[in-house]
Amino acid sequence: HRDLHLSLRRQRQMCIRDREGKGQTKMSKTDTTPLSLPDPRETSSRDVMIFDGQCKFCRKQVARVRALDWGNRLSFISLHDPWVQETYPEFTHDQLMEEMVVVDLNQGKHGGAAAFRYLSRRLPTLWFLAPLMHLPFSLPLWSLIYRTIARQRYRWGRLDDSCENGSCDIHFK
Repeated sequence: HRDLHLSLRRQRQMCIRDREGKGQTKMSKTDTTPLSLPDPRETSSRDVMIFDGQCKFCRKQVARVRALDWGNRLSFISLHDPWVQETYPEFTHDQLMEEMVVVDLNQGKHGGAAAFRYLSRRLPTLWFLAPLMHLPFSLPLWSLIYRTIARQRYRWGRLDDSCENGSCDIHFK
């Protein structure tokens, strides 16, 4: 219980630093994915989270998940990295733009709300959500909520003035 409280406190402090412009991670020049995330090319002993590295809202959520991953069970990669298409050709660019995907160590693939549901079992800091996420017949509701948020992610990323190089605006043409 104490560990969870400390994690939430640390996450709150990170959010405050982000709002104040402090503690920002460096970005690569070819992508906007934070460089401090564990890369799946460097280790094969972690689940892989594939996310939209050009989406500011998505990067913030990945940073939160990373902060909750105390056991270093996840690696992260932007869907825009060529390695993703080479390694997971079964996913189209459009599929990955619609939802984040977690590929587990057994090559099981979990997308969108199902990925978050999977993470609620995989990460001890999210275990408190597992009973709610796994209520019988609840996945369609979680999927609807996930899709609603995913459709709005660029709009929400654009709400503050740090949306880099108009990357949020491109999705409103």
